Amino acid sequence: MKKEILKQYFGYDDFREGQSEIIDALLIGRDALGVMPTGAGKSLCYQIPSMILPHVTLVISPLISLMRDQVQALVANGIPAAFINSSLTDAQREIVINRARKGQYKIIYVAPERLLAPSILQLAQSLSVSLIAVDEAHCISQWGQDFRPSYLDIPRFVEALSVRPIVTAFTATATSRVREDILRILDLREPLTLVTSFDRPNLYFDVKRPQDKYSTLTAYLRENEGRGIIYCSTRKEVESVTEKLVSDGYSVSRYHAGLSDDERNSSQDDFLYDRVRLIVATNAFGMGIDKSNVRFVIHYNMPQNVESYYQEAGRAGRDGLSSDCILFYARKDINTALYLINKSENQDEVARNRQLLNRMEEYCETDGCLRRYILRYFGERIEDDCGNCGNCDGDFDEIDITVDAQKVLSNIARLNRAGKSLMFTHTANILLGKSDDFTDLSTFGIMKGVTRHYIRSIVNRLTSLGFIRDNNGYLSVTPKAYEVLSGGVVVTIRENKAEPSEKTRRTKNQNLEHKYALSEELLAKLKELRGEIAREENVQAYIVFSDATLVDMCQKHPQAEDEMLNVSGVGRVKLERYGARFLDLLNREAPNVAPLEKPPVFTSESFFEQIEISDEPLQISRVADNLNAVFLRYDKPKTSGIKLNKLLIEATYLETVDGVKLPTNKGRELGITVVDRNSDRGPYKQCLFDARAQRVCAELALNEME
Repeated sequence: MKKEILKQYFGYDDFREGQSEIIDALLIGRDALGVMPTGAGKSLCYQIPSMILPHVTLVISPLISLMRDQVQALVANGIPAAFINSSLTDAQREIVINRARKGQYKIIYVAPERLLAPSILQLAQSLSVSLIAVDEAHCISQWGQDFRPSYLDIPRFVEALSVRPIVTAFTATATSRVREDILRILDLREPLTLVTSFDRPNLYFDVKRPQDKYSTLTAYLRENEGRGIIYCSTRKEVESVTEKLVSDGYSVSRYHAGLSDDERNSSQDDFLYDRVRLIVATNAFGMGIDKSNVRFVIHYNMPQNVESYYQEAGRAGRDGLSSDCILFYARKDINTALYLINKSENQDEVARNRQLLNRMEEYCETDGCLRRYILRYFGERIEDDCGNCGNCDGDFDEIDITVDAQKVLSNIARLNRAGKSLMFTHTANILLGKSDDFTDLSTFGIMKGVTRHYIRSIVNRLTSLGFIRDNNGYLSVTPKAYEVLSGGVVVTIRENKAEPSEKTRRTKNQNLEHKYALSEELLAKLKELRGEIAREENVQAYIVFSDATLVDMCQKHPQAEDEMLNVSGVGRVKLERYGARFLDLLNREAPNVAPLEKPPVFTSESFFEQIEISDEPLQISRVADNLNAVFLRYDKPKTSGIKLNKLLIEATYLETVDGVKLPTNKGRELGITVVDRNSDRGPYKQCLFDARAQRVCAELALNEME
């Protein structure tokens, strides 16, 4: 029954990872905690059970915008829903309450601040409640990044009901400590706790170190269309960036806590309803914003911790299409973050937040796979690079900077011995010979002729490797620095050979049912029709159809209602509501649509003839690349190192020991070996696959496809 509801009301054929398990648990009366990344479909986990369970579902949700968006989407899909929050007038609230008492809703959203209000408590006690869903559940923990005291009222609210309903909780990011708090405070009973992969394969991560952030931003905006969020760390930065973008002719609004409620709501609506292309905001914007077609999130400044960064970046690509998450990094961002952290009077909190800031700094400084860093931060042990982030697909030269690193360290060490700890600007001036003091130092002017930016890159690299300590901007050497000064350690830095065009990056999400080439002209017309309908119904455009649905529609090009139902995101309700107008447009455009060229016939023989088997042992990501080079010629779905590892574990060639993938005896006999590697994060083990093992990987990938 759950799959029928998924198709009828939401237009999807299959569940995503974790959804089916949570739904099954709720339907047999079991509590549940779901930790699933943004865009993973958490809302379906309680919306589908609400259509099957006999009575009403109450959803406790923290933001007015989130409730409104969810209810609009549900109503558009034919599901009776409503919300109760401070945006309603007294008369409107009474109408909702009266309709609820009459059983006219299956789902009601309630703000946590209103749970113990007499009118809400009396309503809940008068209804039969099948399910309570707590959204953004990390807000219940003081260790969560968005702690809200009103969430602590939830247990009292549940206890006040005559019959305890099923209780389920959801969040996008939660460390083990936050998960423990959620389970304990909500008193979840024998719950299913499901933590899905934090990986969002459609998101492309990159860290840039621009000399001029604004020029880099506008260069990106000129080359990349679509809607985007630009996060800044301070209100002042939001105002400055917004003013520049407006003067340069960009369609943009701003959002921060210093604006009035009306101004913030107006800016938010302009962005959500596609009246503007961009929104520049502090982290006050975003939690609960359900906008599917955000194509990029740019952090103009470094956030204070990885949890906040991943949650904010995850607002891109909720529709599953390829989207960018780009962070502009400068060392002065650390000083800004430290200033904000040090404003707290709680020294334990300050110490903890400094540790979290150090991890965020590590992310910005690493030259390893960015996706792997994030996933490891959240406890997912993967050994292979993703091939789809700025560090993986960049074209780099490895530059030996040992001699210049020794000059920098020697300069700082001499200052430290003289009892001085200077900030970067003063330190660089001494090295460049541009300072009015310390002219008697042997390192004065030792780096004349280089750029200040080059010295900054060396200091950044040495700081990330632990040779320099940055204490609120003041530099000192660590004991490890003498390993470099003595010549015992070689220091290198990665330098881009060329900046790849964002538009030339390969796109994931190929759909094998596509029969027509993607026409940008037709896609623009479909979006125009969607916008027209959205304006007529006064809803956000994605409520009608997401960008992903329009792309699928464009490439499948349905000509009749039964074909339209094969488009991802088109259910019967939306077919009845919008299908005729979209089919009319598609039929008018049929003569102009170019069919895809048929790929050559794929056979196992042709596959094995073309795959490249290396005589040298390869890491699993390289094996996957060689297989994909053949799969793509035949329009077959790609594989990945992560997928191949799972297949090897299922075939008992690999096993996981303490979170590390290692070959079994069977795997060693096949030709899988283990080598010790080192990275900035320390030593790790990596599996290598010889020619026989590479061929078995190919066989496993082919068998899975068949």
